[in-house]
Amino acid sequence: MMKSHKLRDTAFILHRYIGLGVGLLIALVCLTGSLLVFKTEIGQSLIIQQIGTIVPQEQMVSIDAVLETGKSAIANRPDLKLYGINLPATPSLPYEVELFDANNLLIQILIHPYTGAVMGWNEADYSFERVALRIHYGLLLGRNGEIIVGITGLLLFILCVTGLILWPGWRKLIAGFKIKWNAHPKRINFDIHKVAGMVTAIFLAFTAFTGFCWNFSDWSYPIIYTLTFTPQPPAVASKPIPNQAPLKLSQLMEISQKVIPDATSISITIPDKPEDAVYVHKRLPQEALSAGESGVYLDQYSSEVLRVVDSRKLPLGESVLGAFEHLHYGIFWGISSRILYIFVGLAPTILCITGFVMYWYRYRKIRQKDMMPDSDLN
Repeated sequence: MMKSHKLRDTAFILHRYIGLGVGLLIALVCLTGSLLVFKTEIGQSLIIQQIGTIVPQEQMVSIDAVLETGKSAIANRPDLKLYGINLPATPSLPYEVELFDANNLLIQILIHPYTGAVMGWNEADYSFERVALRIHYGLLLGRNGEIIVGITGLLLFILCVTGLILWPGWRKLIAGFKIKWNAHPKRINFDIHKVAGMVTAIFLAFTAFTGFCWNFSDWSYPIIYTLTFTPQPPAVASKPIPNQAPLKLSQLMEISQKVIPDATSISITIPDKPEDAVYVHKRLPQEALSAGESGVYLDQYSSEVLRVVDSRKLPLGESVLGAFEHLHYGIFWGISSRILYIFVGLAPTILCITGFVMYWYRYRKIRQKDMMPDSDLN
């Protein structure tokens, strides 16, 4: 009994002061997370608003032609570096040629999928969804921001654990989910805090822990591979062949399709150096993540298959890391869990406000007690 009481006291102290210390930051990170639940759909909608609706036609221009158009468009821009090409997600969307400028900011060239004409440019890192994303994982502060958000994720995970320990429903289940709306505002505030926290704690713990691992992937990934007895994926590289130019992107994509024939190609990287491999990102029909969870690494000169990422045949360590995306993005129940995650992202704001009110009530009570004359105390 004493150990249980001590555990609750420790959990209460951690819960209160972590919440007071980083509650606002957690709320900000989670609010931007709510905005990103439908990031892909928002991005596509913004593109359509920019360029209008594309009428599907029978024949799309080849990806090789798209690459040449992209190269021509930046011929006088040595500050821009080609990174990759996103294929149209639907017949009514353009090709997206992705580049990075000298400040490592993402820029997109939108190319008509049937005429090959340039339809527009996007400073993608300043678009609504990209700004929300950069705030979400790095507070617009680069690596320092990623460290801050990573630590914040760990603290949120501790908040979830301590909140579960403190939940009054362990003693009486009904009490843990009941809000007494006709009670004193102090009690209503407490009830909202306990119910909102309990309903969202598990999902917040998922997002907090996975976000923490991603922001510190340099050491978290090796630990996961070690714990799952999974060898880390080998490095891949192309072997330049003297006097031979790289293969066309269309040739490499055709080979990748033979490797995973039932997958749809989502994007392809453009090598920056002779030794860089080409990665064709793919999506299998059963994959929940719209960006795809599979792909093929190829030698850009010989077309040798260097590595295959097939979500149906992943080793344990890769499967665990793949599950991180499902847990963090809320795609494990399809559209229903994605909608749920919008409200999960809003919960920390409610918990931050109600938690601060609880502390204010407690602080005011202590202050009133300290200000009472000694005679009143006696």
